[in-house]
Amino acid sequence: MTRPLAYITGDFGDEELDARAVAAKYCRSVYEAGYSPICPILFQPYFLKPKRAQEYKDGRDMANELLRRSRILVVCGDSESEETLADIALAKHLRIAATTLDGILTVDNKKQKRSSR
Repeated sequence: MTRPLAYITGDFGDEELDARAVAAKYCRSVYEAGYSPICPILFQPYFLKPKRAQEYKDGRDMANELLRRSRILVVCGDSESEETLADIALAKHLRIAATTLDGILTVDNKKQKRSSR
């Protein structure tokens, strides 16, 4: 089964390690719903230093390219950062469906109920 790519965005918090742990939990839920999650916060900090202006820009450019290749944008969490709003705007511009994790899980639960009949 080929899983569609799902770009994961959200305001995961200010503490880098805590943010990655939260993002990983969201990615796990999206994976369990049948998607291949893509979440730059889980890998970019290993090789980029976002406090450097050029590397921050490069990270955003890489993230935008990954979003362009995704079938869906999943917005996680209760608050939105500048980056989250930029991801939503790009998805809208590219006509990529955007939803929340709750939206994906609701649809996934309905699919499971129909298939178990």
